[in-house]
Amino acid sequence: MAAAARLSGGGCENRLVSLPLSRIRVIMKSSPEVSSINQDALFLTAKATELFVQYLATYSYKHGRGKEKRALTYSDLSHTAEESETFQFLADILPKKILASKYLKMLEREKRDGEVEEEDDDDDDQEEESEEEDAES
Repeated sequence: MAAAARLSGGGCENRLVSLPLSRIRVIMKSSPEVSSINQDALFLTAKATELFVQYLATYSYKHGRGKEKRALTYSDLSHTAEESETFQFLADILPKKILASKYLKMLEREKRDGEVEEEDDDDDDQEEESEEEDAES
């Protein structure tokens, strides 16, 4: 409770959390199950979020190529989300970047593959129909 009291000062330079508590409160209230938010719960959520982001950044920096440039890049974060079991749940949020031209080619390829599969299905249906007709005769 003392931590929450210290936070209510607003302009305090020695803040215990960096994230804006008002934004976190809005995010928490966006859940239909939440009616009111305890100040301690708000503080702990903010602190846990900060620690998680810090751990993600540190892990990504240590295991990424950013060390060479002394910088953390988006590709370091997306690589971590894809390769680390701990951060696997972030894979949809931090996808690998691809060029638009590669994406368009990939879409064309998928479309062509889909058309080929449909033709195969049509051929299979025609074969089944002719087999049924032969069986009836």
